[in-house]
Amino acid sequence: EQTESFSFSAAFVSLLDNYKTSTGVAEVVTPEEIVENNCFLDAILATEVMRLAYDYLLKKNLAKPNLADFKHQLYDIWFQLYARKGGDRPDSCGFEHVFVRETRHGKEILGLHNWVQFYLQEKHIQIDYKGYVARKNKTRPDEDDQVLSSQFSWKGSVKPIGSTFIGVSPEFEFALDTVIFLLSEERVTRETVKTDEYELQMVVWHHGHHIGTAYPVLLSTTSG
Repeated sequence: EQTESFSFSAAFVSLLDNYKTSTGVAEVVTPEEIVENNCFLDAILATEVMRLAYDYLLKKNLAKPNLADFKHQLYDIWFQLYARKGGDRPDSCGFEHVFVRETRHGKEILGLHNWVQFYLQEKHIQIDYKGYVARKNKTRPDEDDQVLSSQFSWKGSVKPIGSTFIGVSPEFEFALDTVIFLLSEERVTRETVKTDEYELQMVVWHHGHHIGTAYPVLLSTTSG
């Protein structure tokens, strides 16, 4: 199990340096990066949480019935390039936006909703963490928090507020976002999720047949 976990972690981290950050600049996907994308999908499809998501989507007739075809479906949803805002330059994809980051005009950060990437960027002194956004019933985050809104900058580009799961696995986020994306064809899907401590809203934007963005929004706390 440790070997499988390391293999998945390595497959995930290998994708985090594959993209140009600026929107409007066309991405070029190299043969090596295509191999990395496929290795990541192979690794994620071997995880229990993604298998559960696949079984659920099969029952809803939303997933391709053959696992190899479902992998192609995931590739199109997450890794197929598109033009994020106007123009004809394929400058973005769902994975880049949600798990890596993008910038607009060199001043504004888009995406970066993954805590592992946040941690790695902060570790390499790329991110300047400017603090969390306080919420009702708590004056500061603690070990029970798994959703956090924060402010930060990356190489001079600013993210005024961004919501991120904390401590969850990349495969959990990937599976959850995929399920919500496929459950609805609306441009913006908002699914409310209640847990013992939180009431969340998962927001997933469609960009045609691809994921535009996906992130959690904390609505309230249910614990006293």
